[in-house]
Amino acid sequence: MSNHFVPVAVAVSMTSTSATMLVAGKHFSKPMLVMAAILALVGCSNGQNESNGSVSSDAAETAEKKAASTDDNVLRIGTEGAYAPFNYTNADGTLGGFDIEIANAICDDMKMTCDIMAQDWDGIIPGLKAGKYDAIVAAMSVTPERAQQVAFTDPYFSNALVFLAKKDSAFDPANSSDIDSHSIAAQRSTISSQWLEKAYPKADMKLYDTLSNAFLDLGAGRVDAMISDKLPAIEWLSSPSGSNYALKGEEIDINDNFAIAVRPGDELQAKINTSLANIKANGTYDKINQKYFAVPASATSTVATNTNTNTNTDTTSNTVKTSEQAVADSSVQ
Repeated sequence: MSNHFVPVAVAVSMTSTSATMLVAGKHFSKPMLVMAAILALVGCSNGQNESNGSVSSDAAETAEKKAASTDDNVLRIGTEGAYAPFNYTNADGTLGGFDIEIANAICDDMKMTCDIMAQDWDGIIPGLKAGKYDAIVAAMSVTPERAQQVAFTDPYFSNALVFLAKKDSAFDPANSSDIDSHSIAAQRSTISSQWLEKAYPKADMKLYDTLSNAFLDLGAGRVDAMISDKLPAIEWLSSPSGSNYALKGEEIDINDNFAIAVRPGDELQAKINTSLANIKANGTYDKINQKYFAVPASATSTVATNTNTNTNTDTTSNTVKTSEQAVADSSVQ
């Protein structure tokens, strides 16, 4: 072993009178020089190992993320996780619902694995545009405004709007004055709230971040009525919280179609369309549909429809069915 050492700058405070202050470029007693060298080598070795370990770990994590985001066998799906029966979060944190099963069926047909994650509704399109996921399957209505930001697949569900209120309530949405004189809940930034705001600008609207919170206030009596997509409404009416409530008036047909959203120009649009057609043709879609959309008789209103002719003809002209007829019709286009 060589006795040659590179001068090292070290300041040491020692209690022994024989000790000498170590200064860069000065001569040292041999025992102290050996000790200083050992300490320096150990320190450098540890620092290098920690640094290499950190770099190695960071590199591995980056590579893993990159692989996950570019894996051709993984389709990353964004959904809300708070819009039953289309999508919801189970007690154990897993996601379930019609959207989730449709997404998995499409992935199976595409020979891919679905990686489905929850995202707040207000941030769901920004998340897609930022590359957080590859597609949105979240009961998203096709609108001209959204079509400027995303590319939609063929529709996989047709939606209608309904009003809900207590079974013994005389609330009748066929009478425009009833809507204007009652507080009405709706989820913010949805077709339901947009339709109500446009059709009845004088209505006392109460907007909520999630549909669950809107139902919560309806069930607690903090609002008089609510407007919602038909099937989430029926789902809630079949729960204990909604047992004293019913659909009111007629179903509102607004030509509302749900579709899967991808980034504009993404070839996934055509691939998903092909798989969507396949699961409709082979019966998979129908099986999932029947599982989620059985309609309970308790959803039917017990209050007769008001025959008052004071209706808002401009906003009810799209009405095509009574709520009782809608409940009886469990087929989905």
